[in-house]
Amino acid sequence: MINKKNILIFILGVIFLIGCSSEKEITTTTPEQIVTASWLIKKLEGNRRKIKTFEGTGTISVKSEGFNGKTSFQILIKKPDSIKISIYGPFGIDIAHGVFSNNNFLFYDVLKNRVYTGTNSKDVLKKLFKIDLSFEELIDAFAGAVNLTAKLRTEPSDYGILDDIYNLTYIDRLRNIKNIYRITKSDLKITDYLVTTLSDSELLSAEYSNFKDYEEVPLPLSLLIRNKSENQSVNIVYRNINVNEEIKSLKIKLPSDVTKIEW
Repeated sequence: MINKKNILIFILGVIFLIGCSSEKEITTTTPEQIVTASWLIKKLEGNRRKIKTFEGTGTISVKSEGFNGKTSFQILIKKPDSIKISIYGPFGIDIAHGVFSNNNFLFYDVLKNRVYTGTNSKDVLKKLFKIDLSFEELIDAFAGAVNLTAKLRTEPSDYGILDDIYNLTYIDRLRNIKNIYRITKSDLKITDYLVTTLSDSELLSAEYSNFKDYEEVPLPLSLLIRNKSENQSVNIVYRNINVNEEIKSLKIKLPSDVTKIEW
């Protein structure tokens, strides 16, 4: 006959083993909830580099001290160094078309029938688009990407997770700059990017939302970029996006009577 005391000891033993097993499971999975910073940066940069070509249509709003406007646009990007931007007015009226590379640009003002050509520079982009961005920054801005190449061999000054968001901070004391990135833990979407001084005075911020996956890469359909030091903001909202499809030509068809102006 089975002794009641033995049954009690057996039950207590099982409970003890279950408790030990549960405790062990918690302690072994907790550290794995946060991936290493180096892995995260490599993954994010790998996602950015998967996008070789980009085509998008939508609206862009620019606000600055000397300009405030909203228009429809189309952009074609062939990485690493070629973009075409077309600006449209009401009812799809052609306003302007521009082709840019690292070195040169061609900008056709349809309404005035003038074409401007010259060497590409940050000043040229600022005059044409009222945006104070470099050419590389312009490509990443329109493609909804954040270039993390410079961070591949650099450990963050601070790294952690809060409310299922990875937070990475990089401090550059020589330049008096702090870069902060916020990435969702579940699907690695970069939702926020912030540049401040070491005393936390905001210089530049970017917010990305309304994501959609393209070839397993999450891309935002809505982008808001603020340059607080220049009192500027750029708001891009895409209606349609296509990636990694062949872009045969970025040429602009010019009429024979166009006025040519060298910048």
